[in-house]
Order: sequence, then structure tokens, then C-alpha cells
Amino acid sequence: MPKHISRLVLLLVVLGVLGYAGKQLLTVKSFYQFGHYRGDSVAEIASDRPKFHTPKSCEQCHAAIYDVWSKGVHNNPGIGKIVKCEVCHGAAGSRVMKPGAYHSSTGTDHPDNLKLDIPSDTVKLCTQCHEQMPGRPAEQKQIVVAAHAGEQQCKACHNVHSPRTFVGALASTSRPGNAAAGKAIAGDCAACHGKAGISEDPAIPNLAGQNEIYLADAIKGYKKGLRKNELMSGMAKDLSDAAAENLAAYFSGLQCKSAQNGEAKEAARGQALAAQCFSCHGANGINSQAMWPSLAGQSKDYLQSAIKSYRAERKNSMMSKVAKDLNDADAAALAAYFANAACR
Repeated sequence: MPKHISRLVLLLVVLGVLGYAGKQLLTVKSFYQFGHYRGDSVAEIASDRPKFHTPKSCEQCHAAIYDVWSKGVHNNPGIGKIVKCEVCHGAAGSRVMKPGAYHSSTGTDHPDNLKLDIPSDTVKLCTQCHEQMPGRPAEQKQIVVAAHAGEQQCKACHNVHSPRTFVGALASTSRPGNAAAGKAIAGDCAACHGKAGISEDPAIPNLAGQNEIYLADAIKGYKKGLRKNELMSGMAKDLSDAAAENLAAYFSGLQCKSAQNGEAKEAARGQALAAQCFSCHGANGINSQAMWPSLAGQSKDYLQSAIKSYRAERKNSMMSKVAKDLNDADAAALAAYFANAACR
């Protein structure tokens, strides 16, 4: 046999021996025990703690929030919508949603000395499902982000655990009242708001034709100290919730009247600014959302004063942000526009 052939055969034998020895020395003994992987990995995977602990585990410490979520639209199997706690807050087993989070069979699970993420940018989070786009199922509530609420966070209006419920004063518990019963006790309101709900003082709001639930909430707000006005707080403190609802039913059923007390040129300028108000107060200031006020039918003086008050002492996360960005001239123009708008 030629030398070069014998050397090649010897080299192949040596490589074969080295390969076999390497396989025996370097391959873990459990390899191929259950197929082409390490048998020990089965036990390792089984020992890893669960990453998602389900909403039931959250209920133990967050019963009130769990109750709101469980009754809301995000827990509605009937329409196929279930958004669980850990979708937004991250898996309890991995503890955080941030880059670098890890899954481990060791370490401390939430809630032992640790907190899950609380998303700060609700617009970015909510629009993952609710931004309007072609092909998205029509059953999924969709919005055009820029036109919906500008730069405002979703949580400024929506309860993040039950988005169809509005926050703060908008989370109404008021029910439709009895207009006849409201009329019987409305005499005390006439001195300021007028016999037919149209005030003779332009600094005082008109009640005629206003949204019923909004009016009831407002009266209750004065009673509970959520709204500040010495006269109204004194009047409201003696009213039951039912009486507040009856008064609201009475005034909401009266015929509204456009104030028509803003200058036409100023109103035209205000119309250009009013688009930012339409998403909450309705097109042209006539609102179909029962818990928010209509603006059409109010006087320029009252509307302008209200806008300024949101820049100062009046508290509402949405309105305070809007009012902060308006100068006095803008506030006057907006007030003139809505004062001249037809209320029906």
C-alpha cells in the first residue's frame, strides 16, 4: 500500500478515535434519554416557577381593583375580550416587563418585596388594540389617536381597569330622576338659574336642556365637596341623591336657549379652536355623552370664567391640561363660539 494512502487511513482512524472519545467525555449522560435532547432538561423545565399567575392571584391583595376589572369589558368572554392583569403589568414570575427581565426558577416572586410595572404611557399601551387601522375587527373599539384626545393619556378619562367607566366625577352613579318631583323643589334654584333654567346673570350657568346625568353629578359634587362654591355647597348639602336626580331630570327637560352674546368675529376665531373640544363636548357643543356637559346654550361670560377656573382652582385632569394651553384671548374666542352656537 502506498505511503500516502496508509497515512490517510491512519489519520482517519485517529480522528475517529478522538471523535468517539470526545463524545464519551463531553456529551452529558442524559442526552437522548427521551430523544434528541438532554433528559435532565425535563426536570429543569418542570422546576421553573410559573410565569403567569392569573388574575385570581392578584385578587388576594387588590380585591377592589379585581372587582372593577372582573365586571368590566376587559373581562367579557361573551364578546371574546379578556385582558388579564399580567398583559399590562407583566408576568408575576418574571417580575418586570423591561428589557433584561429573566425567567428563573430561583428568586422572589411578586408580591414579596417587589412590584409589577405600572405603565405610565397608557396611550402607547391602549392603542396597541384600539388604534384605528385597516383590517382590524369592527367589534374592537377603534379611535383615531390624534383626533380622539390629542396628547392626553387614556387614563385621564378612562378607568384603566374598566375602560368603559370614566374616572373622577365622570364615574357616575346617578340614575334618571323624576321630572315632576324635581319641578316641585326647583323654586329655590330660580333666583340664580332662572324660572325656566335660563339665568338672567351671564356669569351663572343655564341649566335648561343640560345633560341630566351631568347635572345630577354636579349637584352631588357640591354636596360632597368635590366642587367648590359657597352658595351651591350650602344649597346642595340638604338635598338627598334622589332629590338631586329629580332636579336634574326637570332642568334637562326644559327648552334651552342660545345665549348669542359673543361677537361674531371672535366666535369665528373660536370655531377654529373648538375642534379640540368636540371629542368630549360634542360637535358644535351639543354633547351626546350624558356625563359630560353641553357647552352650547351657555353665556360667553360663564364659559370664559369656567375655562379660567380650570387654569387655577378647579380640578379635572383633562380640562386643566386643555385650559393651561389657552391664553385669555383663546378662552374668550372659544366662549364666544359656543355662546353663539345653537343649543338644539
